[in-house]
Amino acid sequence: MKIQPNHKKLFKEQKGKTFNRVANLYSLKRLSIGSYALIASESGRLTGKQINCFYQVINKSIKKFGRVLIPVSVQTPITKKPLEVRMGKGKGSIDHWVAKIKTGTVLCEIVSSSSSLSRLSLIKAMFKLPIKTKLIQKY
Repeated sequence: MKIQPNHKKLFKEQKGKTFNRVANLYSLKRLSIGSYALIASESGRLTGKQINCFYQVINKSIKKFGRVLIPVSVQTPITKKPLEVRMGKGKGSIDHWVAKIKTGTVLCEIVSSSSSLSRLSLIKAMFKLPIKTKLIQKY
């Protein structure tokens, strides 16, 4: 997994709005390939390290019995000035990259023959995320 994008035209951007709108989660269930998926039940931001950790937890539990699809990628840079630096003198350098998550976004899908294994791995991965998520199943 990538912690930062390959190339961006403008590196320092503004953080943008937060998405606090309530959406109907049942109308947003659209799984492309997988049989089980995690969707975000609240909005927030995920850093590249959190997405990477989330991916590793799922891969360790599934091993070779399934495939993980993560459509979420980082796109927004977050800048930070160094410690003990006075105010002013422009914007700080890029500290990390984040992905903006709206309510109802599919965070990952699992293609696996074993339903109990995929469900168990997604439940383990839920604890690694800073936002509330729901486990959904394709009918």
